[in-house]
Amino acid sequence: MNDYLNIGKASDLENKKERIIYRALEILPGFLAWSTLFFVIFGAIFLPVLIAIFIILFDFYWFLRVIYFSFHQTFSYFKMKKNLKINWFEKLKIYFPDFEKIYHIVIFPFFKEGREVVEDSILHLKNYLRYPKNRIILVLAVEERGGKNQIEMAKELQKIYSQDFFKVFVFVHPKDLPGEVKGKGANVQFAIENLKKEIEKLNLKKENLIVSIFDIDTKPEKDYFSLVTFWYLKLKKKPNFAFQPIPVYNNNIWQVPFFSRIVATSNTFWQMIQQSRPEQLVTYSSHSLPWQVFEKVSFPKEVVSDDSRIFWKCFFAFNGNFQTIPLFYPVYMDAVLGKNFLSTVVNQYKQQRRWAWGAENIPFVIFNFLKNKKISLSTKIFHSFVILEGFWSWAVASLLIFLLGWLTPTLGGKGFHKTFLGFNLPTFTQNLMFVASFGIFLCAFLSLLLLPPSPKKFLKKVSIFFQWLFIPVTLIVFGCFPALDAQTRLMFKRYMGFWLTEKWRK
Repeated sequence: MNDYLNIGKASDLENKKERIIYRALEILPGFLAWSTLFFVIFGAIFLPVLIAIFIILFDFYWFLRVIYFSFHQTFSYFKMKKNLKINWFEKLKIYFPDFEKIYHIVIFPFFKEGREVVEDSILHLKNYLRYPKNRIILVLAVEERGGKNQIEMAKELQKIYSQDFFKVFVFVHPKDLPGEVKGKGANVQFAIENLKKEIEKLNLKKENLIVSIFDIDTKPEKDYFSLVTFWYLKLKKKPNFAFQPIPVYNNNIWQVPFFSRIVATSNTFWQMIQQSRPEQLVTYSSHSLPWQVFEKVSFPKEVVSDDSRIFWKCFFAFNGNFQTIPLFYPVYMDAVLGKNFLSTVVNQYKQQRRWAWGAENIPFVIFNFLKNKKISLSTKIFHSFVILEGFWSWAVASLLIFLLGWLTPTLGGKGFHKTFLGFNLPTFTQNLMFVASFGIFLCAFLSLLLLPPSPKKFLKKVSIFFQWLFIPVTLIVFGCFPALDAQTRLMFKRYMGFWLTEKWRK
């Protein structure tokens, strides 16, 4: 079974039959998305009544989903606010007096990020977190491809902060190692392999170690490690759990253009929704894992979507007995910002396309379900549907909702337009979406509550609310288009490499 956990793409499989099956599964997400769009467009011309009914049912389905999502989003927001009011460090000391046996390994992988970004994250760990610093092992995982200056910077930071943590390690990931996709996953896996040797030297018990894999701009809330430790000890140090915070892109939120704020905040809201649906929650971006999992699996070095793939590798390694624990607790990160407006647009699109490349998990998940006989059929069907529907909706839902209400009356011909259904379809869909816009107003309101202290400019504050009027365009340009782009590339074997989001601070 473990032979199938390190598949990056179909060509990695030696067996021809298995390779064909995996390749068909790579084609599947793009095929579903494009088939839907072609069906609706050509159906609007030749089968306008059928497509009109489909659009009405689809819009009503999404109206119900907006209500459903709004409930989960609101629940998670108040749960997070409640957790922020608790002093988890004090609670940890009361419930688990021997908590100091637990060490936290924090891995910061980086490539060409500036010193101000890297050091800012280190200083945040040093000065802001309540967990004992002598129980934190800091790892600076730097890419050799980043150049000598980056390596020297990492070593200099190691010297400066070596007295502030239990240990500070610097590992330089060599370039062009075989079997790797250039990117964060390969860097992290190299650091983990080197850490195993250091842990042996330090004589630390593996069950007392938790590793947090953080993007370089990640700033956890002050009790993050206390909360993770609390959960880990509550679960009796079992290795079959991951711990997922809520990413809140507030580090530079006042510096970025409106569309970057919408995309960043929408992503936060989606992660909040997923937190209240733990049966669907997978690891994402910055997260924490028991060190023991790396006795069973390696961190993904063969794919771009390493943050979610590590969940699925663990899920199959534990034969389905693996779960992500929602922490309802924030870590703060950067929203996308480029050198100028145009570069920000390009960077935002590329970041969304890289995230949408997570569709590469679809063939991995379904193929491993076919191979693993120890996981129940109901579990296989559930997770296969969730991941397929999720990426399909990402690629087509906004286009269907916001654009297709007028498509059938326009393409259906004069005969259809004169019918009761044809004449009233645009009005019906418009009214339904107007009612569903409650979800947009909820997003606008909650986005104001999530924001850090605002600049003094009144217009800046007001713009945060009214920016949500642009959400239809934003969801299509930075949602559907990059998702279709990624899934189409996967269809035609144009495999993506890891594109690193630039980190700029004004």
